[in-house]
Amino acid sequence: MSTTRRDFLKTTGALSLAFALPVQLKGAAAQAPDPAFQPSGMLRIDPDGTVTIWATRTEMGQGVRTSMAMAIAEELEADWSRVKILQASTAPRFGDLGVTGGSQTTRSTTMALRKVGAQAREMLLQAAADTWGVPKSECLARDGRIQHSPTKRSLAYGDLVARAGKLTPPPEPQLKAPKDFRILGKDARRLDGPDIVAGRAQFTTDLYLPGMLVASIERCPVFGGKVKSFDASATLKVPGVKQVLEVPSGVAVFAEDTWAAFAGREALKVQWDEGPAAKMDSASIRKQYEERLKTPGKVVRQVGDAAQALPKAAKRIKATYDAPFLAHATMEPMVAVADVKPGRCMIWAPTQAPGMALPAVEQITGLKADQIEIQVMLAGGGFGRRAMADFIADAVACSKAVGAPVKVQWTRPDDFQHDGYRPATLHELEAGLDAQSRPVAWRHRFVGPSIAASNHFPWPPEAVELAGAADLPYDIPNLHVEWGQSDTPVPIWFWRAVPASFNPFVTECFLDELAHAAGKDPLAFRLAHLPKAPLKLGQHEFDPARYRAVLELAAAKAGWRTRKLPKGWGHGIAAHAYLDCGTYVAQVAEVEAKAGGGIRVHRVVCAVDCGQALNPGNVKAQMEGGIAFGLSAALYDEITLKEGRVTAESFSDHPILLLPSMPKVEVHIVPSELPPGGVGEPGLPPLAPAVANAVFAATGRRLRSLPLLPPKLRKA
Repeated sequence: MSTTRRDFLKTTGALSLAFALPVQLKGAAAQAPDPAFQPSGMLRIDPDGTVTIWATRTEMGQGVRTSMAMAIAEELEADWSRVKILQASTAPRFGDLGVTGGSQTTRSTTMALRKVGAQAREMLLQAAADTWGVPKSECLARDGRIQHSPTKRSLAYGDLVARAGKLTPPPEPQLKAPKDFRILGKDARRLDGPDIVAGRAQFTTDLYLPGMLVASIERCPVFGGKVKSFDASATLKVPGVKQVLEVPSGVAVFAEDTWAAFAGREALKVQWDEGPAAKMDSASIRKQYEERLKTPGKVVRQVGDAAQALPKAAKRIKATYDAPFLAHATMEPMVAVADVKPGRCMIWAPTQAPGMALPAVEQITGLKADQIEIQVMLAGGGFGRRAMADFIADAVACSKAVGAPVKVQWTRPDDFQHDGYRPATLHELEAGLDAQSRPVAWRHRFVGPSIAASNHFPWPPEAVELAGAADLPYDIPNLHVEWGQSDTPVPIWFWRAVPASFNPFVTECFLDELAHAAGKDPLAFRLAHLPKAPLKLGQHEFDPARYRAVLELAAAKAGWRTRKLPKGWGHGIAAHAYLDCGTYVAQVAEVEAKAGGGIRVHRVVCAVDCGQALNPGNVKAQMEGGIAFGLSAALYDEITLKEGRVTAESFSDHPILLLPSMPKVEVHIVPSELPPGGVGEPGLPPLAPAVANAVFAATGRRLRSLPLLPPKLRKA
């Protein structure tokens, strides 16, 4: 079995700890005297006591800026009220910004961030000891001050910056024991929350540079199509339009402002060479998948011999499941600003992966990486979409073409129709029970496109598609999981939880089918068939005790089998071990099944074991966000194609969950002293199967296709 998200993050530098090292500033920065104390590229303490921390990951709603600041401030013993957070760029002082994705920020950076804070703390302690002429061991750091315990003297950090700045950072400072934490492990309000709520926070859409033009690009509506010709005569008559040029992604209209660019684009006439994908539609892709399932795929997990065991089973259960393409549908459409000059390129973009964008920028401009700087901006949602480099390449190509700063602003239809989509998949499953109603065999065959192959990543084709399928955690003596590659012209990319957004829907629903066939309670059936000891699944270790704990906690808090529900209501349960980021989640959905296929989710109870919860309030917020995002996808969303075109243009075609439809969500965190895990994605995978299983409990009707609602009811 292959994995992958981790390989992806390693490849792109997300686990880089470069920012933990002291930075030697060069050039003008080294020549100008600076009264502040900067022991690291991402930490500064000013003489007035202000502590500034630069976040080296992208803030897109997950609270990463605050959690990163908490890790440094904890070891620094900072006065939290004096801490402020800024966003790092790709400037050399910050090291490798890596990728914000895979729920890896907390998991991969916390120890290095703590080291940054501890180094600074030890330097401040030494500076105070030197000032007083006392042993460092007699000094204590607390709340932004150094205290001399015997004499009760104290100095503020700001008073020590000059002396501390002359010291060498200790290579391996002593880190605090978790029992001594005063900031980590406690609820903390987001440092950037007030600015976001008050509208002071600046997004890329808000950015204007002197002499900047705004561009809107008309793109071929069919994937892979090209410009044949265009007529810009009407466009150039629109007030504010300055120029119309063909660029690599289509035809760009350059204007004084956004609305002139949009109006000019509306007037543009383009003839397209649509190419072979113009014959593609959703039905043809489904037929392609069905044909692919008739041929062998790659065996990605094999335990025992399912082919031999199935014919001998006392009872056999078969089912077909499917999941559609999905758009990322971020609240903020794609946007980037670029200013290409001779020997220099500046970019402002809400990117999740600045390092992944650099090769494209180098290719377009002919510049080297050290001549390019990307200022990472606040992002209005990401979900993986902003790790793509296409919108950045647009801005760079446009700026180079006109020799001026350019903002390329996408529209909402652009976002829906030119995304990198979550792959659509088709699954066939068969399982067998013995005479005692125990599972003896499980065979899961599924097909879909390869993210690795489609994006030319140097990994096995199945590298990204297996989570939630090949790592099935239940103890079944004969297990066979097989994946078949079936690529299409539809561009695909990482989408929140990636394969765990659909594979657990398939496996946790089919496990419910087995429980029903066995005449067993779905919770009891899961618990009865967990392995007795930890086992290796791919590159990770699965801990059945943690999985059991979240299942039992969610069930207990939801009143599983004890809470009396109204007629037509049902409880459904599902769980997922998100092994790539070390987090276990179980959810119970309380659902009302309405006439005509309607579904109303009234309550979701979530139990999460993410190791040590560094900011419990934020963990809960991320679980709630994952549930809301997952419920939108589970009930309403799919991307369909007709004549090679994506049919959705806006949220009316691809709705999101609205407040009146949001269920009550209860999140319960399992106390843990294990290293912190990720929480941005793990809240999503159990939601769809929990809802589908609840519908079965209420009606006896199995839902095996996403989205769960019939087309006529898919309105939020």
